[in-house]
Amino acid sequence: MAISKILLYYVFTPLADPEAVRLWQRDLCESLGLRGRILISTDGLNGTVGGELGALKKYVRKTRDYPAFKNIDFKWSGGTGLDRAGRSLDFPRLVVRVREEIVSFGAPDELRVDTDGVVGGGAKLAPAELHRLVAARGDDVVFFDGRNAFEAEIGRFRNAVVPEVANTRDFAAELDSGKYDHLKDKPVVTYCTGGIRCEVLSGLMKARGFGEVYQLDGGIVRYGEAFGDDGLWDGSLYVFDQRMSVEFSDHAAVLGRCAVCAAPTKNMLNCRDLSCREQLVACPACVAVDAPACAAHA
Repeated sequence: MAISKILLYYVFTPLADPEAVRLWQRDLCESLGLRGRILISTDGLNGTVGGELGALKKYVRKTRDYPAFKNIDFKWSGGTGLDRAGRSLDFPRLVVRVREEIVSFGAPDELRVDTDGVVGGGAKLAPAELHRLVAARGDDVVFFDGRNAFEAEIGRFRNAVVPEVANTRDFAAELDSGKYDHLKDKPVVTYCTGGIRCEVLSGLMKARGFGEVYQLDGGIVRYGEAFGDDGLWDGSLYVFDQRMSVEFSDHAAVLGRCAVCAAPTKNMLNCRDLSCREQLVACPACVAVDAPACAAHA
C-alpha cells in the first residue's frame, strides 16, 4: 500500500544561479510526482513537498547529491493521502519559484549568509538543551513566537510572547516599536514551525540590541518529535497545507476558541472572502451553518 508523507526543509547557503536550481528542482519533483512549494534565492532553499514515500526518499537522495544541499535537515510528517496518480492530496499543485528572500521578512539587506548558514543569528538549542536552559534560568527565559499571530491561537509554548503580526514582514517594525525592549536583558528563545523563520528573526533581534538570543533548532516540529505534549508545548501545530494542523500525541491540549461561538476547537479555515488571506479558528458546527469571515469582511 502506498504511503503518503510530507517533507519540510530549508538550508541557508550561497547560490550563484538560483534559476538553474529552480529548473532542476522543478524537473526533479515533476519526475517523481511530487507537489508542494519550493522557494529559492541567492541565500538558499526552502521547501515543503508531499507525495509517495518512495518518491520522497529519491527526492531527498537526489537533492543531497548537490554539494550545497548535502546537510539539509529534512523533517518528515504523515500526509493525508494520495490520489489515483500517486500525488499528494495535501497540495493542489507544484510551485517552484525564485524569490529575493526564501522567507519573507522584507529585510534582505539585513541577512548575511555563508557556507555555514546565517551569519549573526541566535545560538541554536536542541530540544533537550532548551529544557536545560529553562531548568537553569527558570522564569527568566522568554519564549518568543516567530510565527504569524493566528498560528499561535491553536498552539504555542507555555507563557510565550506572541507578537501581533499578520505576516513575517511585520516583524522588523514590531521589533523597532520598542514594545519588547524590556526583554533585551533576558534570555530569549525564538521558535517557529521548522526553524527557518527564527534563523532570520533571531538575527534581527540581535542587531537591535537583544543580548541573549536563542533559536529552537528544528523548530516546533523537532521539539514535538522529542517531547510530544509532555514538555513545554501546548496545543496543535498550524501547518501551511491542506491538513491545516497536526498534533504530537493523542492528548494534545485544545487551545483554540471558535470565533463564532467560543467553543474549544483546533479547527482552522480561510476567511470566506476569496480575496482575503486571513485564517480563523472556527469549530466544525459553526462552519457547517455558515463559514465565518474575518472582521474586515464580516
